[in-house]
Amino acid sequence: MNKLIKYACILTTLAGAVACSGGKKAQGDYAIIPLPQEVVTQGSAPFLLKPSTPISYQEGDAEMEQTARFLASYVKEATGYEPKVITGNADKGIHLSIASDIRNPEGYRLLVSENGIEIAGASNAGIFYGVQTLRKSIPAVAEGMDIELPAASINDYPRFPYRGMHLDVSRHFFPVDSVKKFIDILALHNMNRFHWHLTDDQGWRIEIKKYPELTQIGAQRKETVIGRNSGKYDGKPYGEGMFYTQDEIRDVIAYAQERFITIIPEIDLPGHQLAAITTYPDLGCTGGPYEVWTQWGVSDDVICAGNEKAMTFLEDVLGEVIDLFPSEYIHVGGDECPKVRWKSCPKCQARIKAEGIKGDSKHTAEEYLQSYVISRMEKFVESKGRHIIGWDEILQGGISKTANIMSWNGSDPGIKAAQRGNPVIMTPKWYCYFDYSQTSDPERYEPLGNTRYVSVRQAYRLDPCDRLTLPDQKRIRGVQCNLWTEYIADIRHAQHMVLPRMAALAETGWANDRKDYNDFVRRIPALVAVYKAEGYNYAPYLFEGIE
Repeated sequence: MNKLIKYACILTTLAGAVACSGGKKAQGDYAIIPLPQEVVTQGSAPFLLKPSTPISYQEGDAEMEQTARFLASYVKEATGYEPKVITGNADKGIHLSIASDIRNPEGYRLLVSENGIEIAGASNAGIFYGVQTLRKSIPAVAEGMDIELPAASINDYPRFPYRGMHLDVSRHFFPVDSVKKFIDILALHNMNRFHWHLTDDQGWRIEIKKYPELTQIGAQRKETVIGRNSGKYDGKPYGEGMFYTQDEIRDVIAYAQERFITIIPEIDLPGHQLAAITTYPDLGCTGGPYEVWTQWGVSDDVICAGNEKAMTFLEDVLGEVIDLFPSEYIHVGGDECPKVRWKSCPKCQARIKAEGIKGDSKHTAEEYLQSYVISRMEKFVESKGRHIIGWDEILQGGISKTANIMSWNGSDPGIKAAQRGNPVIMTPKWYCYFDYSQTSDPERYEPLGNTRYVSVRQAYRLDPCDRLTLPDQKRIRGVQCNLWTEYIADIRHAQHMVLPRMAALAETGWANDRKDYNDFVRRIPALVAVYKAEGYNYAPYLFEGIE
């Protein structure tokens, strides 16, 4: 075991000893994740958080009241007692307020003195992040104890406005309760975007009123391949009833909004549409027959780009998605779309001719045809007052400078996109794909998953602005980590894959310009204590010296 990991383990042991010692006081600590911008300790008398401590908020502000009640529940989880939540400005209490002098819209100020705690935010979102900081500064387990919090001034705000986490629910379905647990984990890490991958070749998971057969047929596959495309199948039907009704989606959206998380829905197109064309075969190039895919990978069967009925279908689906989700951004996929069918499809070739599309030294005519589809969907989404996000393949054949590019094929596509003027979200797979194993020896340590690996250390190394000039750096909107679920069937396995790696990406999104891995390892035991208290299934490898 190296010295760094050993030190982290010692800290974890000591923290547990203090919290569970049976004494009347437990000590708070501001060495949290993500790292705040500025923490100045005052050296004066501390604040004592005890059962009589109230939490106050501005009367009539429902969002602030919700955040106050979250804080009360966090204190109860740690100590067993639940502070009263009141309006006004309570003496010797914790007070939440809006401060007009904080410039970053997600920024906050946390002032701790003997006489009370003030959490002021530029917005209610800022207040929420201040509450998360206080939550993580309190020992995760301090049953029956008062909490002594050192006098301090914390001024904090995020480096990037977009801090996201992705969940694929197509390959394996996650019930509403599991999705909510996943969102809770995002909130703990100051994430503010949940990218919900709702459709793919292996299953359609969102109710579309105009096309009800999508969830009657497209949600189900007859069986599932065993392991990594072994050629053997389990013979068990999968997917009956495994979709979200529009009412369930509204419920999840509201749940996320209470935690200041925006849900970005993804309808992957024009590839990864096999579940849709199985349901409606006339939307494909060959007319079928098709079946919802039972294996992993990329299907050659895609939406017919030359079929006007198919284009109308996509617009209809996106229209209902836009009506459901208040997000400014709608993800349209655009990744991994084979052009095999388009090359031999009379309708696609007729579309190429009619639109005057020609291949060149950079791209084939079929690649430019994909650009036609994406551009058309972008115009439709823009007509509804929203904007698109697409995987970096949408750059092929050209795209407008308003389209947001999600760079997953390494950082280079994102760099090129930023240089040409597009907003960029960095999610390069070698740092941000959390379906990748967490150790170099996955067969020994990991449940079944991708054989490629991204350790906590590697995830922490991501610099989203690397190799970019200062003007181009301004086009980097943020970062995202992704969880594809070919091998991940439930929330416990999902937790194992994202924790504690999400902490590494959270710090990149919040404090990228101040990162220090050694210091991160020193601070993470306190966050892991929260994982334990919440019952999250995290991977322990960082503390076992395994990489």
